[in-house]
Amino acid sequence: MLPAILRNLRLPAIGAPMFIVSGPELVIAQCKAGIVGAFPSLNARPEEMLGQWLEQIQNELTQYKSDHPGEVVAPFAVNLIVHVSNQRLEADLQTCIAHQVPIIITSLRALEPSIVDAVHAYGGLIFHDAISIRHCEKAAEAGVDGLILVCAGAGGHGGPLSPFALLSEVKQWFEGTILLSGSITNGACVLSVQSMGADLAYIGTRFIASKEANANPAHQQMLVDCAASDIVYTSMFSGVHGNYLKPSIANAGLDPENLPDGKKYRLKYIKEGSGRPDAWKDIWLAGQGLGSIASIDTVAEIVDRLEREYRLAWQSLNDTVRI
Repeated sequence: MLPAILRNLRLPAIGAPMFIVSGPELVIAQCKAGIVGAFPSLNARPEEMLGQWLEQIQNELTQYKSDHPGEVVAPFAVNLIVHVSNQRLEADLQTCIAHQVPIIITSLRALEPSIVDAVHAYGGLIFHDAISIRHCEKAAEAGVDGLILVCAGAGGHGGPLSPFALLSEVKQWFEGTILLSGSITNGACVLSVQSMGADLAYIGTRFIASKEANANPAHQQMLVDCAASDIVYTSMFSGVHGNYLKPSIANAGLDPENLPDGKKYRLKYIKEGSGRPDAWKDIWLAGQGLGSIASIDTVAEIVDRLEREYRLAWQSLNDTVRI
């Protein structure tokens, strides 16, 4: 069963937190539209800005609820990177605790039970993203409320496994909330997530092509112009395999068909002052579902479309499937 704060969403979906792209404007628009909005804490720079962002989001959503009684206003989430290289982790966690952020999403590396306990102490939920059974098991052992299965085709650091494979194995032993990620860009995909047995869809790439996103306009237009064949899966840029737009790699003067292994090249590639492209600004992330993106719209328009597609897919199933 879904946690109480997630039972009344307009659609069973969370807007995935995206580095650089996700900020207060995008999160607020997603929550107002009835789906969970999320952002990485590291997007708030300098560190002191995180508290300001949280106050802005909380104040605007509170005011919106007051002005629009009866409308679904979703909770929001903050993504904490629990990798050892994140020197802000403890400070950002304490800021989130002080503001009682409803949902914490943790990423990269095993999760310390102390973080889970700290979030649970004020009544928050904690979800952890994972690309393998081993990662899922470690997160479950730490006591998380939910797992985000980042499957093949997901933008950014997506895993290699089919959602059918990873989800079916996890459901055999995990009883918490399950979110599914990977090429989800239309309402039919959202319904498919539920039909497979997951609770919520985790949608990233579609919201890069939104007017509220803090994204380079050229990145957004590239999403409209490209399709799944324009995605390359490589470890070069961060040392971890992820999905990137080939044209952005080519524009940086690199051959997307002949990229070296990230374990050998990563540190040299992203070293400041090297004269090479910035792996987060010049090389753009995208999931394989971008072929469904035909325009750059407001978040409200995107969620409206997702809901129409979701309902049409539901009706189509009811008309064709006889049990």
